[in-house]
Amino acid sequence: MSAYLAEFIGTMVLIMFGNGLLAGLTLNKSLSQGANWVVVTFGWGFAVMIGIYVAGAYSGAHLNPAVTIALAVGGSFPWADVVPYIIAQIAGAFVGASIIILHYYPHFKATQQEIDTHGIFSTGPAIRNTPFNLISEIIATFAFIFGLLMIGANSFTDGLNPLILGFLVVAIGMSFGPTTGYAINPARDFGPRLAYFLLPVPNKSGSDWRYAWIPIVGPIIGGLLAIVLFNILL
Repeated sequence: MSAYLAEFIGTMVLIMFGNGLLAGLTLNKSLSQGANWVVVTFGWGFAVMIGIYVAGAYSGAHLNPAVTIALAVGGSFPWADVVPYIIAQIAGAFVGASIIILHYYPHFKATQQEIDTHGIFSTGPAIRNTPFNLISEIIATFAFIFGLLMIGANSFTDGLNPLILGFLVVAIGMSFGPTTGYAINPARDFGPRLAYFLLPVPNKSGSDWRYAWIPIVGPIIGGLLAIVLFNILL
């Protein structure tokens, strides 16, 4: 499998599990409707873990433009592969979200328009305050990527790293997620947001495009700060 295809499939799998979780707890007549934040954080941790297991041997399993850009800035990833990786990640996220729309289609039809279903696919703030929303995404992504880099500096039994990184995502979600929904990944937000906007989702609510730049810019800044500090320390 090529690295680009691995990034596409790994990100698709990540979004299938992550957006699938959110669809189940949001949509009417779902057996998991109303599940709490602990379920959300563990679900996304497992989603990241599975995506890494799928793609790790072939592409390094970035699955996240903020990771790809940070590693390129840090000198451990070739710049020539940055744009192809990001395209593959966004495309994979789009397809993963599209599969969830198909899977839960009857539940979208059973969910009244007053329920804001765009939150299944894209993040949004608990309190809309643009500077602090941006800061929240910067801090959460800094913690994620710095943690990822420091975990990578340790030695683990073969195959254990994705599990450890999954628990890192759980910790990020619990500690930093409640403010903005912790995108920490531009592809995870933009690809599904675009799928929700373009595809015929029943009872669709707005896609909140005026907020969409924050989960793109914030994670990239957070990732750059993380790689700079990591290189200074190590």
